[in-house]
Amino acid sequence: MTPEAETALTRLRPLCMAMPEACEKLSHGMPAFHIEQGKMFAYFWHNHHGDGELAVIVKTSGPDEQEMLLDMDPDQYFRPPYLGPSGWIGLRLNRPDTDWDRVADRVAISWELVAPRRLLEAGGR
Repeated sequence: MTPEAETALTRLRPLCMAMPEACEKLSHGMPAFHIEQGKMFAYFWHNHHGDGELAVIVKTSGPDEQEMLLDMDPDQYFRPPYLGPSGWIGLRLNRPDTDWDRVADRVAISWELVAPRRLLEAGGR
């Protein structure tokens, strides 16, 4: 992993692990964050298949939200291969103007989209 990727992961990891019952495991050689005994809500993406991207991949509510994000800021967001058709969006982490509050927000929204009802009813994040 490059130093730039290590720095991004060091900033991303606590945002993901702050979510209730968050766990980290490796998926395809990169850190993936999921709810314990449950679904993935964030995936660290670093030069996957040589694409040059450094990003976090997060869930959206569906194609409409995905398109809205892509239209709103195409330099910040991208549709990741494999996961994009299922409603996931890539949020680039290697821009000089990366808004880490936005990253935290997108991670939290993604967590809410996959969290079981019992966690949401207990107050969520």
